[in-house]
Amino acid sequence: MQTLFRNTMAHPLLSTAHRRSIIIALITVLCVCYFMVISPEDGYLSSKVLSTERSVYKLDETLLNLASPAESEPSHSFGNVILHDPSNPRRANATLVMLARNSDLDGVISSVEQLESKFNHKFNYPWVFLNDEPFSFEFKRRVKVLTDADVSFGLIPRETWVQPPWIDEERARKGRDILIKEGVIYGGSVSYRNMCRYNSGFFFHHELLTPYKWYWRVEPDVRFYCDLEYDPFLFMEDHDKIYGFTISMPEWEPTITSLWSVVKEFISDHPEYVSPNNSMDFISDDAGDTYNMCHFWSNFEIADMDFWRGEAYTKFFNYLENTGGFYYERWGDAPIHSIAAALFTRKDQIHFFKDIGYKHAEFAHCPQGRQWREGHCSCNPNDNFDFAQNSCLRHFMRLDDWMFG
Repeated sequence: MQTLFRNTMAHPLLSTAHRRSIIIALITVLCVCYFMVISPEDGYLSSKVLSTERSVYKLDETLLNLASPAESEPSHSFGNVILHDPSNPRRANATLVMLARNSDLDGVISSVEQLESKFNHKFNYPWVFLNDEPFSFEFKRRVKVLTDADVSFGLIPRETWVQPPWIDEERARKGRDILIKEGVIYGGSVSYRNMCRYNSGFFFHHELLTPYKWYWRVEPDVRFYCDLEYDPFLFMEDHDKIYGFTISMPEWEPTITSLWSVVKEFISDHPEYVSPNNSMDFISDDAGDTYNMCHFWSNFEIADMDFWRGEAYTKFFNYLENTGGFYYERWGDAPIHSIAAALFTRKDQIHFFKDIGYKHAEFAHCPQGRQWREGHCSCNPNDNFDFAQNSCLRHFMRLDDWMFG
């Protein structure tokens, strides 16, 4: 009986030891699992899952942190730009600017709505609208509702818009008649000449624009096709750029018959303003003897207004202005800006925004390949003016190191 009692008591004691061993083992496993859960790798994965409730930009940032060093470098398809980080407050001293009339309202709304959707809703750069007549209440009301950014409406001073009184009107009229007979677009329009002259020499001095350094010129009724996930103003600033474009083409020769001879006179008088590393090969096929008519289409421009305000361009514009060519012929701001940028800047300071999908009238630039996919572009890649017969992009491409700009 005593032996039986001892044996009976031994089993509960062994069972208790077993239970203690099991508990210790469970605690050990739980500790290991705990440290695995809070490891850096799983921490990133957890934040990646949780970030679905946050903004898409936070998600992008998490994904970039998870990538290998090689993968996290800025994509070459964006020109080595830094993608937008909403937590970074850095902004350029820049504005979006549009010349428009009250009658352009539908086209203005279309352009603003697209650029806000594709770019500016993330960056909130201010808008400046200019008109040679006061904007209507309806125009202001309909435009302001399209953006959270600051919006300003300005009146263009009459003295910088209308045909100067010293212009010989009889000579100017004869010049207009010639272009009308030749079927040149806007050949008979004085208001178009006013606009070209204003864009060439005055817009950057308007009181609403003088606080800013950079501008993006926007026109009514244009198309923006692609998402832009970086700040092109900061790209220009960080890479020492001065002028950016998307489309280039030749000018109508009858509209600028005397322009190049005047340009050559100016650079002969002021060789000090011509950059040693200029882009003459873009605008001339014979080292400057003649003008090949190539220009950057200025209805899209991202550029530095301090360049237009500088000594070289100011003297250049005044020299052209004194000839009356804006009214005796039909000099456009596109060749004026392009010739100045080509001659007075380094060629690496001109940038082709190949990742910005854009269309004006029937001419379009649609990004290709990876840029088209990454930009979620809605344009047809085959609807692309870049290498059309009358495109000047190939002239720009022959400049040294254009692809690294």
